Amino acid sequence: MGYKGAMPWKESVAMDERVQMVCAYQSGQAKSDLAFAYGVSRKTIYKWLNRFKHESWDGLRERARAPHAHPNASDPEIVRRIVELRAEHPFWGAPKLRQKLLEAYGPERTPAESTVSAILKRHGLTRPAGRIARATPSSAPLRHVTAANQLWTIDVKGQFYLGNRARCYPLTLCDAHSRYLLGCRAYTCMPGIDLAQAAMKDVFRQHGLPETIRSDNGSPFASTGLGGLTELSVWWLRLGIGLERIEPAHPEQNGRHERMHRTLKEATANPPRKNLKEQQRAFDEFQSEYNEQRPHEALGQQAPTRRYERSARAYPEKLPEQRGYPENWPTCRPNRDGLVRFGGHQFRISCALADQYVGFCPVGEKLWAINFEGMNLGLFDQRNGKVQPWPTGSEKEPPEDYNI
Repeated sequence: MGYKGAMPWKESVAMDERVQMVCAYQSGQAKSDLAFAYGVSRKTIYKWLNRFKHESWDGLRERARAPHAHPNASDPEIVRRIVELRAEHPFWGAPKLRQKLLEAYGPERTPAESTVSAILKRHGLTRPAGRIARATPSSAPLRHVTAANQLWTIDVKGQFYLGNRARCYPLTLCDAHSRYLLGCRAYTCMPGIDLAQAAMKDVFRQHGLPETIRSDNGSPFASTGLGGLTELSVWWLRLGIGLERIEPAHPEQNGRHERMHRTLKEATANPPRKNLKEQQRAFDEFQSEYNEQRPHEALGQQAPTRRYERSARAYPEKLPEQRGYPENWPTCRPNRDGLVRFGGHQFRISCALADQYVGFCPVGEKLWAINFEGMNLGLFDQRNGKVQPWPTGSEKEPPEDYNI
């Protein structure tokens, strides 16, 4: 074999060059001559000849240049636990998984959130990010709460079909301060007043009564009648629970509850269960995990159960008597059609107030505020017998320029 001159090995033909070099060495050429012929150092010749000696022709193949050991590599036990936690909680992201690692291994052994995220990605356990919707600014921001049971939120999640093609309507109830999921009940029809009341009685017996309940303006929580009352909201008022409603077509004003609904759907309805019984079982399992295990970023990565405590106001099995009205307030009771006769006029207040005592507070010359359990519902003008809804956002006394 003749010399090729001082020409370095090219990567594209490196394997062929090494084979030729070994063959030349076996034919009797000196190592120093081979180094000169192939334009490499004698150390390189020794390396490849040594590999050939121990590994035959496979030893001449290029090896990965990555180091066999990484000083900053993640602990294999931690990596394995991250993968296991992801399997147990497929909808948890890196922040929540890291919180569980902190609880199990402490801050010294727990990797950064970015490392947990990288491990998930490396194992193919990440989901593509969805499109971020631009939220409409709320004109009535969520009431600021500082303690559990100051404000509960209630809603019926949009229907979906079960495996047997029956519809499912989940009725959900949350504590706004702790994000604690108080109840999640599945129905095959839109829950009316009776179903909603039965579900809420179970929640009230277990957790006590809140100060206020926030809802949307749909049935069975609200109506288009005076004060937006329904039999359900009248029952709340009789229990001493205040009412708070979001603006129509503004679900973002109940954003915490809507976010919980998204998590509920991901965990229990993709895919939905075969029938209502199995779907309710899935809801119950979700409620337990959501309250007791799932860390929440807004709670400093604590589970809701760490922030929630039972209300000091116990649920009375017997509905309390109506609170009394001041002596100078005339009262009357609407009939089953919601009609009352007062001041020489007959007019409709609300069917939801049938057989309930309603007070008339004098607020001006033949002007009366229609009040029920401390809530002003409307303004009655005795001069013409007309009733108008109580002005939104007004205080106890209506403005002087209020148009009758």
